[in-house]
Amino acid sequence: MEKVKSEWFDWIKALLIAFGLFFIIRTFFFAPIVVDGPSMMPTLHNGDQMIVNKFVYQIQEPDRFDIVVFHASDRKDFIKRIIGLPGEHVAVENDQLYINGEQVKESFLRERKEKMPSYQTLTGDFQLENLPGGHETIPENHVLVLGDNRNNSTDSRILGVVSMDQIVGKTSLIYWPLDRIQIIHD
Repeated sequence: MEKVKSEWFDWIKALLIAFGLFFIIRTFFFAPIVVDGPSMMPTLHNGDQMIVNKFVYQIQEPDRFDIVVFHASDRKDFIKRIIGLPGEHVAVENDQLYINGEQVKESFLRERKEKMPSYQTLTGDFQLENLPGGHETIPENHVLVLGDNRNNSTDSRILGVVSMDQIVGKTSLIYWPLDRIQIIHD
C-alpha cells in the first residue's frame, strides 16, 4: 500500500513539474500566435500558426525587417515588420523606402511589386513627421512597423511608432499548416 502511494506521489510530482515548466516557458520564452487577416500577405497568410520568441529582445536589439508581435490594444495583438529603428527618419516616396535619406531595398516586397501594374504603388508616400506623434526621428525604445500588404494594413502609418514595451516578441517560424512550415527570412 505504501509503494502505491509513493508511485502516485511520484506521478503527481512529475506532472506538477511538467506543468510548471510549460507555464514558465509559455509565459517568459515562447508562445504560439495565429496570423489574423491579410496585412502581412504574401509573407504570412491568414491562419498561419507561428511561434513568438518572447525573450530575444532581452538579449539583443531589434533589427530592421524583423517580424514582431505587439500589443496594439488591451485586447488585440498585431503582427508587422520593423522598418524603422530608434534615431532614424523614415520616408516612402514613389514606392521606395528611405531611411535617413538613403534608399533601402525591401527584398521581401520585390515579387509583389513586379506583379503590380506600373500605374499602381504598393506603399503610398509618407514621411515620419506626418504620422501620428509627429516625430522627426523615431524616439528611443520605439520602432516603426509596416505590414507587407501595404494597401491593407493597420500599422505605424495609422498607429504611430510602437514602444518596445508593447512588443511581445519576434516571430519567424511558421509551424502550421504543414504545407507552410518554414522559417521566414528578410
